Amino acid sequence: MIELTLIDALIFDMDGTLVDSMPYHEKAWELMFPELGVTVDRFEFFTWSAGLTNKEIFPRLLGRDLSPAELGVLAGRKEALYRDCYRQHMKVMPGAIELLTRARVQGVKTALGTAAPPENIDLVIGGMNLHEHFPVIVGGGDVKNGKPDPEIFLRCAEKMSIEPARCIVFEDTPAGIEAAYRAGMRCVAITTTLTEAQVRALPNTSHLIECVPDFSGALAEQLGLSSAT
Repeated sequence: MIELTLIDALIFDMDGTLVDSMPYHEKAWELMFPELGVTVDRFEFFTWSAGLTNKEIFPRLLGRDLSPAELGVLAGRKEALYRDCYRQHMKVMPGAIELLTRARVQGVKTALGTAAPPENIDLVIGGMNLHEHFPVIVGGGDVKNGKPDPEIFLRCAEKMSIEPARCIVFEDTPAGIEAAYRAGMRCVAITTTLTEAQVRALPNTSHLIECVPDFSGALAEQLGLSSAT
């Protein structure tokens, strides 16, 4: 068990971690590929793009630079498709609310660190009334670099006034797990995007605490968070 005294903050990724929304992002991209006139290897695309911002994804996907205006139009289209796909299916991952509640009761700070744009954050956090659990939110619009750059997580730690080494990140993608490593933070991998074997095969895993399918079971106890009741 990790000593609670060494945990001052928990940082949650959103898509694929707090909520199992990645299939709906995938559906939005698949609807958009024909509009863009591109053909991709589905697994390869979703592996390298997960955790990146649209301003990083579109130029690589299209193989050219984009003007801010064109990027804005394309990103807006893709995210609108995603919201339309996901709006009727929103739910928090099992055990997440209990874990967040235990953390708050015990004085452990919590933050959301996601590459998602403000509209998507509003959809999930506002749409499911989760603001009380995330007094600190750093989104894709707040940083210059998406994951695996550690900027999102380091900004979360800075806003909470917590040292990075005393934070635990919850992530589901290779880019996010690598970002936690580069930030000097420990990490729990949620296996919605990758299998445990794929997580363990990543290049940098010395910071991994656990690989779990969701937040239920004994995870809270493993992190030293006793029952909130």
